[in-house]
Amino acid sequence: MNYATELKKFATSQSIYSAVRISVAIVLPSLILAHFGLLKEYFLFPLATSFVGLTDQAGPYIRRRNALILAIVSFFIVALVASSIKNYPLLIYPEIIIFGIFFTMIGVYGQRLAAVGSLSLVVLGIFIDGHLTGGNIIKSSLIFLAGSICYFLIFLVVSKIQPYKLAGQMIGENYLELAKYLSLKSKFYFKDPNFDNLYSQMISQQISIKNLQEETRETVFKTRKIVNESTTTSRLLMLMFLNSIDLHEKLMTSESDYRKVQENFGATGFLFSLGDYLQKLSEEMTNIGIALQSGGKAKPLRNIDELLENIYNEYFDLRNSKLTSDTLGDFMTLRLILNRITGISDEIKTIYKVFSQDQKLAKSLSTGLDYQKFVTADEKLNSKILLTNFSLKSSHFRHAIRITVALVVGYFISQLEFLGIGHSYWVFITIVAILKPAYATTKHRNLLRLYGTVAGALVAYAMIYFINNQNVLFFLFLSTMILCFTFLKTKYSWAVFFMTIYVFLAFNILKPGNLNIIFKDRVLDTVIAGIVAFVVSYFVLPVWEHTKNLDFMKRSAESNFSYYSAAMAYFKKESVGTQDYKLSRKNAIIDLANLSDNFQRMLSDPKNQQKKLEHLHQFVITSHLITAYIASFSQYSVNAENYSEIDFNSWDLKISAELQRTNLLLNQKSADQNILLESKLEPDDSVEKLLENRKKELQENEFFDRRDPNKISHLTELKNLKEILELIYDVAKEQRKVAENLDPELQSTIVKQ
Repeated sequence: MNYATELKKFATSQSIYSAVRISVAIVLPSLILAHFGLLKEYFLFPLATSFVGLTDQAGPYIRRRNALILAIVSFFIVALVASSIKNYPLLIYPEIIIFGIFFTMIGVYGQRLAAVGSLSLVVLGIFIDGHLTGGNIIKSSLIFLAGSICYFLIFLVVSKIQPYKLAGQMIGENYLELAKYLSLKSKFYFKDPNFDNLYSQMISQQISIKNLQEETRETVFKTRKIVNESTTTSRLLMLMFLNSIDLHEKLMTSESDYRKVQENFGATGFLFSLGDYLQKLSEEMTNIGIALQSGGKAKPLRNIDELLENIYNEYFDLRNSKLTSDTLGDFMTLRLILNRITGISDEIKTIYKVFSQDQKLAKSLSTGLDYQKFVTADEKLNSKILLTNFSLKSSHFRHAIRITVALVVGYFISQLEFLGIGHSYWVFITIVAILKPAYATTKHRNLLRLYGTVAGALVAYAMIYFINNQNVLFFLFLSTMILCFTFLKTKYSWAVFFMTIYVFLAFNILKPGNLNIIFKDRVLDTVIAGIVAFVVSYFVLPVWEHTKNLDFMKRSAESNFSYYSAAMAYFKKESVGTQDYKLSRKNAIIDLANLSDNFQRMLSDPKNQQKKLEHLHQFVITSHLITAYIASFSQYSVNAENYSEIDFNSWDLKISAELQRTNLLLNQKSADQNILLESKLEPDDSVEKLLENRKKELQENEFFDRRDPNKISHLTELKNLKEILELIYDVAKEQRKVAENLDPELQSTIVKQ
């Protein structure tokens, strides 16, 4: 691991930038208040700033602004209502039920409002018993409102000063994730690779890339300054993001059977050279990502042309010594791998050129795409969407019931005097943080919360016990706060660890001498909340992942079919627009990642709820292969008219028939006789004859050492195209057989009541 590079990635990332912004917004007012001796009295001010800051999720400026305004209004109303009825115990439980259901249900409008809803419930926990608010309700509520507005003003100022910063950081993060993906692929070429483990890691990385691309796509395509303005920065950012998506497709292309490649060439040492070269390309992509995150210019770390030339020379030397009529096919496969690696290299070199473009050229760049078609449509905030989800068939409503029950139970337990809980709101807040719509996510976060809290409490206890210098403690307080906000989205256990430390330090600053009480309450409250969240998620209207399988499988199968049809259209000389092709590609990748993500969550469900696990795993793997093979196939679309030796019409009927049969099976429909016949077609290709002729030439004639990295034989391309079509058909057929073995009753998309 290159620690200097990792430090640069961390220091320039969106997460650290956001964390510093929130922390500064909290600390600066706190220092001013502390200077005048008012911090204890006005503690709600920085607390409100932190809560509003946590709702500020990455995205277009307008959506962020509107969500922040909604958060400010929601927080103020909740604080005012909770403070007003805190002395009326009979009203507190109805309050929890109403707010619990409402603020969870607004999650139907998307993750942004779901975050606002969750933080509103946290505010409810803070104000529910008046522990931090004192006796003056109006004053406390206004202080809290002022703290909320403080962050909003900082957001407006920062957005005005740095309108492109967030987009640049998110696009840079895309390149960093692609670099990780390429680094994983490089390991297939090193000695004794663990194929199954690497494939599993690649699927997980695909999910990460998909999620990030969706967030970035929304930010870039819905930011007016980037889409509409003709500035150098806006055009280059747009181009860099679109290039990252094209690069992702190139990285997805399947480079044949890695096991077979290792078997044929593993002992030669050449595969190690390939793996090492791919690692270097991964480092170049990391360099590009860091430059985008920091807002600087990226320059190549190495001479890519020289490295690639060395790889080709090594390949040509190997070919000259090992090529025979028997190994011809193996060397054709290796040559195609080199060709794809060259394509990735060219893409990276192009990206570096984009960084060095002058202003005039940058302003002339245009993609011709309708960006609105590439982002999710805005959810309209109308009552119909909300009301139609008030049904036990809705996963949103079931989650709202679960979280409300958990909050009621948690609050009841926190009020039991014999437990001696001094910070009862921690139980409330922890339940909101842990309990998520998916049982698997709740289970995972529960464990991470427990580990992080216990470890953080022990470290914080030691810090306060052994360190007497208040300046050092304040520095640690600020550092752990920044680190908490930095890791909150990506490494939850670490975020909780640092959160626990800075909470301890904050209480020590406000009210020294209560270290033992805080330690006991923090750990006890976390354990209680964890138990409540686990029991409720398991027994109260649970939504198991297997109930969603069929829906995700249908979507993936349908989008793969559309992706294949769009790619094949080029070869059948049908008119297909670049935009339509890219839309089909986007949908296929998104639906594939959603299917994979659902499968991974299902692995954390109880064993008795892992229905048809083996079949689903096979379906996920075949879906990945089909998407990858289509991506490989589409790489030849530029010269589609040059491959007349392949019977594309028959191949299209044959493959489409298998893909359609899978879709029909998933929808519990039967295939007609024509589809069954088309699936058995034998395409009239002439590739095998040409290959046999080439083998005879090698046997009868002397081989000439031609070393042209830019020239790949037409026969090699034909052979690979036919192999890809055969692979798509074989995997589609395998997937159809998997679909035949599924039990529709066990894959019902209707949540069982």
